[in-house]
Amino acid sequence: MQCFGVSFQCHGYLQEMLLLSLAFLMVFFENLGTNVVIGFNGNYEHHSPHFSTSQGIYDMEDVEDDGWQMVETKGNQFIVNGQPFYVNGFNTYWLMVMAADQSTRGKVSEVFQQASSVGLTVCRTWAFNDGQWRALQKSPSVYDEEVFKALDFVVSEAKKYKIRLILSLVNNWDAYGGKPQYVKWGKAAGLNLTSDDEFFSHPTLRSYYKAHVKAVLNRVNTFTNITYKDDPTIFAWELMNEPRCTSDPSGDTLQSWIAEMAVYVKSLDAKHLVEIGVEGFYGPSAPARAQFNPNSYATQVGTDFIRNHQTLGVDFASVHIYADSWISQTISDAHLQFTTTWMEAHIEDAEKYVGMPVIFAEFGVSSKDPGYNSSFRDALISTVYKTVLNSTKKGGSGAGSLLWQLFPEGMDNMDDGYAIVLAKAPSTLNLISLHSSKLAIFNSMCSWKCHWGCKKKNALGTIIYHDDL
Repeated sequence: MQCFGVSFQCHGYLQEMLLLSLAFLMVFFENLGTNVVIGFNGNYEHHSPHFSTSQGIYDMEDVEDDGWQMVETKGNQFIVNGQPFYVNGFNTYWLMVMAADQSTRGKVSEVFQQASSVGLTVCRTWAFNDGQWRALQKSPSVYDEEVFKALDFVVSEAKKYKIRLILSLVNNWDAYGGKPQYVKWGKAAGLNLTSDDEFFSHPTLRSYYKAHVKAVLNRVNTFTNITYKDDPTIFAWELMNEPRCTSDPSGDTLQSWIAEMAVYVKSLDAKHLVEIGVEGFYGPSAPARAQFNPNSYATQVGTDFIRNHQTLGVDFASVHIYADSWISQTISDAHLQFTTTWMEAHIEDAEKYVGMPVIFAEFGVSSKDPGYNSSFRDALISTVYKTVLNSTKKGGSGAGSLLWQLFPEGMDNMDDGYAIVLAKAPSTLNLISLHSSKLAIFNSMCSWKCHWGCKKKNALGTIIYHDDL
């Protein structure tokens, strides 16, 4: 397979399974009057008005403008234009700040092109940078127009590569400003603030946040002339990256903030999905689920997965997975066991208690961890993908996952240890690409009304339902 200059061969069992999948696709597309050519080296190409190979082998033409519609939810699944939409995606947080400089703007296009070439369809990135280097929001409601134009570019460029965006609206942490910067602004305005957590409770700081939300949602893109709140390129709004409120372990303070802000976003934009951005820790409302938390501290950070996601205006659940941060930094098989258990618990909760899809919105392992090697990273990615697919097979709530994080070459200065550079990681590229192909079959097979009840399900069972996949 050839992807942006990286050649590799699939050998043995993997090649057999890939070719079986491609054979299934060939039969499927033949029924649509489509020819699929499979080469002996594992490459394949499509000859059909329904496909385009200009941006990558998974670039389906159902994303022409008339099919580029809003992502919605129905039950515990995402749908687009009535079809299931299972997500294989990634995080690249720095897109806006790199796009703000013409000398680095090309990195945005580069990472989208590479992501598209392996079938990644959703990117999560920041729609905030508060009071920092290349700040979007220099002070409350005061914006740098050039940086806003950079975000416009990111949105327009994503659509070119048929990638949808989850845009996060503020950070819990001090990177890119976040809630500490809002508190600094409040203090500068004369407010008597003693904790960064007052971001969640002080009415003035809440008003600062709401003003930022309004500015972003009502922004008219200078490249496309489409208002953000009307743009299907945006998959969802994320209220905050990894909110925590350790000053109130009961969870009441954060819950009040989530309830207010979810409804506020919906009041401005009823079309787009909304998610919170929490890491998935269980809190006081579900003591029996606390056993699944990675440590005892996780119950004290003010988040409460089930309660938070029963909030009006929240459309899907988010969960992060960082065994190397939460359990132990040293790599071990216990990380993989935790990952499976953590994911299965949240998929079950999404189905039984909150009735919505769940996306595992960040997962990865740092190359700085003791005992790290690329084989372990691949094992972690495979574990996540397999757990998602096990849910997908059943039409369950496991709706997708987003790698943390995808980088092009030449961005080492931004690497937190978790960066995946596909050009340097052919085995990882192979895993991502194969998972994309599996999800693409589910996304193209049946409409929501079918719910796996059509006769095509048996054909799926022959290939994708194989336990070893």
